[in-house]
Amino acid sequence: MARMVYISGRMLLEPDARISIFDSAVMLADTVTESTRTFRHKPFKLEAHIERLYQSLKLVRIDPGMSADKMLRTTLDVFEANLDNYGPGDDCWIVHNISRGLSIAGADPTVQVGAATVMIFTQFMDLKPWARFYTEGCHGVTPVSRAVPSQSLDPRIKNRSRLAYTLAEMEAKQVDPLAQSVILDIDGHVSENKGGNIFCVTKGVLRTPSTVNCLAGISRATALELAKKLGIPTEETVLQPYDLATADEMFFTSTPYCIMPSTRFNNHPVGDGTVGPITKRLLDAWSDLVGLDIAAQAKAQIN
Repeated sequence: MARMVYISGRMLLEPDARISIFDSAVMLADTVTESTRTFRHKPFKLEAHIERLYQSLKLVRIDPGMSADKMLRTTLDVFEANLDNYGPGDDCWIVHNISRGLSIAGADPTVQVGAATVMIFTQFMDLKPWARFYTEGCHGVTPVSRAVPSQSLDPRIKNRSRLAYTLAEMEAKQVDPLAQSVILDIDGHVSENKGGNIFCVTKGVLRTPSTVNCLAGISRATALELAKKLGIPTEETVLQPYDLATADEMFFTSTPYCIMPSTRFNNHPVGDGTVGPITKRLLDAWSDLVGLDIAAQAKAQIN
């Protein structure tokens, strides 16, 4: 069954979904975005994702032509129209891409020809690439390329201009094809991953970069909320590669995999080289929160 896609007021079959080659999404990557996932066919923190979407829209001065409440209702309509595409054990992404609309090539890229282009769709949540890392841990590698400075583009604006992150991820994978990038800022401080945030545990304290130089991730916030409930002390601070290399534990957070343990950093073992106890507690607490064994769901896709 073909999935349904919403584009600027119209519900279309996925093969029929098209935007203009002159859309600012294509011409300038002038697009804000959000990606939400479901657990047991229930969207997780969708309202928080839409709230952040509208914060990004405000900062980049795009009027989506609908209120946040209408965006929420429309999103749920798209999700429900596609539910039959997902089996009982499946979950999906719910993705928003909103561009400035048609763009005129010329001296002023801020000129908006018409209405914004609002795109909403769902896709199967493919967890296979991360499944092994729940037990083995991944390898975090610092690429040569640095994060876009927050003085140039505030990382809290979640946007589709991803080339810098893609290049950084390519560089990390030249070291190890399965590596996950640990991108540094121009001062050498730990920033973020291509699609997630970075945490370490040192002497029982859960530490993560402040949002001065990284995305204010909703999965990041969830990890901090769960740590508070578990009585784990937390610190939002400046981290350097030294802090990750000497940490007892390390992990990434992101919408699809929630928590991805990391047991190596730049070819050094993190702690004793195994997934640490605090990482496991947080992942178990997340599974309890959503009523689903997160690691088991991912592993089931490779069996």
